[in-house]
Amino acid sequence: MTVVAGVLIGLVALIHVYILVLEMFLWNTPRARAAFGTTAEFAKESAALAANQGLYNGFLAFALIWGLIASDPAGFQIKLYGLICVVAAGLYGAATANKRILFVQVLPAALALAVLLLSRT
Repeated sequence: MTVVAGVLIGLVALIHVYILVLEMFLWNTPRARAAFGTTAEFAKESAALAANQGLYNGFLAFALIWGLIASDPAGFQIKLYGLICVVAAGLYGAATANKRILFVQVLPAALALAVLLLSRT
């Protein structure tokens, strides 16, 4: 179960690295505009905000990667913290921005969180 939790946490971290890249470096590209449903004009006007948002996604990914590398008990605590932050951010994003976030961000993190907690019993 611990290996499964690690794989799921790694996938959640990769999702957030991908979001970081989209928001910080590819925001004005057709790929990012399609992913976020924005126009070229809106993307240009909101690039600084998107980069800031991308940085926060990078912090989430970093916490999860750090948790995977760190030994327990700190590793477990960092993974737990990171996953709870991802779920909280995803729930807020789904409520305020786009319901798709529930499936892209919340569901994978909640699954990883459940498996992580089950692996401790």
